[in-house]
Amino acid sequence: MGGHHPYRQRHAHIPQGYLTVIENDSSPPAGPLLGTGTRWEPNIVAFCCRHCAYAAADLAGSLRLKYPASIKVVALPCTGKFDVLFALRAFEEGADGVMVAG
Repeated sequence: MGGHHPYRQRHAHIPQGYLTVIENDSSPPAGPLLGTGTRWEPNIVAFCCRHCAYAAADLAGSLRLKYPASIKVVALPCTGKFDVLFALRAFEEGADGVMVAG
C-alpha cells in the first residue's frame, strides 16, 4: 500500500465550491501560557449548516463579536450531508479539533 489512505481518493471528489471557508480576523487573548512564554491556541475547524450555524457565525462577524482567529468556519449546504471524511481531512491538515453545527 505504501502510505495510501483509502479516504483520500474519495475526498478528492468534493465538487468545486461545495465548501465555503470564512476567515476570522479578530483574535482575543489565546489559551494558557506554554513553557516558552507563548500562548497555545488550538486550531478548530467548524463545519456549519449554511442556513443555521453559518448564519449565526456570519451574524457574529457583523456584530463585531470576537472569537479566536484559529477557528475556521466551513459552510456546508446542510450538516446532514457532512461526511466523516471531512473531519479526517481536517485532522490530517493539522486541526486540533472539529465541530459540526447545524
